[in-house]
Amino acid sequence: MSENRPAHFAPGTPLGRYFTVEGLVRIAEGRMFYLVNDDRPDQPNRRCWECGSEDTPRSSHICIRCGRPMEGKRFLVAARWGGDFAAYEAFLDLGLEHKGLAMPLQSLRVENQLLTVLPYQGEGLMSVEAAPLSNQRILHLAQRLIGTLAYLAHKGVMIKPIRRHNLIISPKGDVRLFDLDIQAVLDEPVKPLLMAPVLESLAQLLYAYVHVRSSELSEFLHVAADGDYPTARDFGRAIEARIDAFASQVHPPVCAGISDVGLVRQLNEDSWRWSTLPQGVELYAVADGMGGHEGGEVASRIAVEAIGSIVRRELSVWEGRGAQMDDLLELAFRQANNEVHDEASRRGTDMGTTMVAMMRLPGQKAIVANVGDSRAYLYRDGQLSQITRDHSRVQEWVDVGKLTREEARVHPQSNILIRTVGTSRDVQVDLFQVDLRSGDRVLLCTDGLWGEISDDAIRGIMETYRDGRVACRELIRAAHQGGGRDNATMIIVATP
Repeated sequence: MSENRPAHFAPGTPLGRYFTVEGLVRIAEGRMFYLVNDDRPDQPNRRCWECGSEDTPRSSHICIRCGRPMEGKRFLVAARWGGDFAAYEAFLDLGLEHKGLAMPLQSLRVENQLLTVLPYQGEGLMSVEAAPLSNQRILHLAQRLIGTLAYLAHKGVMIKPIRRHNLIISPKGDVRLFDLDIQAVLDEPVKPLLMAPVLESLAQLLYAYVHVRSSELSEFLHVAADGDYPTARDFGRAIEARIDAFASQVHPPVCAGISDVGLVRQLNEDSWRWSTLPQGVELYAVADGMGGHEGGEVASRIAVEAIGSIVRRELSVWEGRGAQMDDLLELAFRQANNEVHDEASRRGTDMGTTMVAMMRLPGQKAIVANVGDSRAYLYRDGQLSQITRDHSRVQEWVDVGKLTREEARVHPQSNILIRTVGTSRDVQVDLFQVDLRSGDRVLLCTDGLWGEISDDAIRGIMETYRDGRVACRELIRAAHQGGGRDNATMIIVATP
């Protein structure tokens, strides 16, 4: 566990005067989220959440002031720590009301943490939503959130870049901003250009939810994330000009992806990307970074971005077909490795990453490449088989019969790798050709998945949930149940 993050509250822990912890439901970077209830048998009276009375005896089922039923309530609590809470508390003191904001019922300080309490009605965090979302959904989200950000700016609220856990989703699918990081509360509206970093973060967040084949929307959000629309008005008008064309595009459910920080780590050092490239090629990549803050997360991001840009560039001049595509993927992998290595040298760090990638070619062909222990699996006709081979110490022991695969999975030295991206130049890359059939699904994943649950458990979930987005969420849920000790990231690619 990160030394900067406090220990989480155990189930049954009382919080303040009103609440009892049911359990920890999610960890994000700089946050822990809990479900709590108002069952406090240690208190003689109960609070009525309708009128605010605190005089009703615990044995009564009716509020003695307003006559409303005293039913048990549940709440979502966000806990933050490690800083000055003054700006956030000043934001709460404004008492803002907007349909795009999920404002807390109250806040309280417990053990050097600031807790904000929101009535719970089945909401979830955006961080549990798997990609892709439909174009229409993404554009409507963008419009709603830009409007809410503009409202905050008008009220003088400067917020820091938003992340997925700052979005909360109702059971009906409505999305609101939640538990924001506040930079300052001003006495006047925020100047439009000062919103640029927040708008760029919104574009980057939404970019990750775009379908692999929605190239035009991907490109639009990519340039928005680069700052081409620095004000809310600019970004909003750009979306309005494109919404009819983009929203009408519907794509088949051929891919799904998700990344999760887990239940122990504070930082998510994994990265993933997908894109459609020239000649009808689709590229999918997953990477698991190593090196801590500003290390592993940077290495994995560079790797997945570099391999995509290199393959795109080379395909524009590549004349090879079929087997020669192996050479292209290997070239891209090696160049991506060298970019990570050069950045590590420039920073003076030992950061590196694993990576597994797949090029899906026209004609039901695929090429898979890997370095490290991020894996590719093929699910076919109810069976799951591993395509790649781990570059790890325990895999060498499996190869000579010293360990079984299951023993290797839980071995204390399972994290010792003998080959990684970025730790040396010109890394050796393993390549695999796969002939795909209709109904096949390829799973690319980091060890935060397969290290927590067995291959048979993965197979069972993929067999049960044909919808890739649902399967991704269930695999994350299973990884949490297995301990959630590492970041877990995956892409599922289906063959129609």
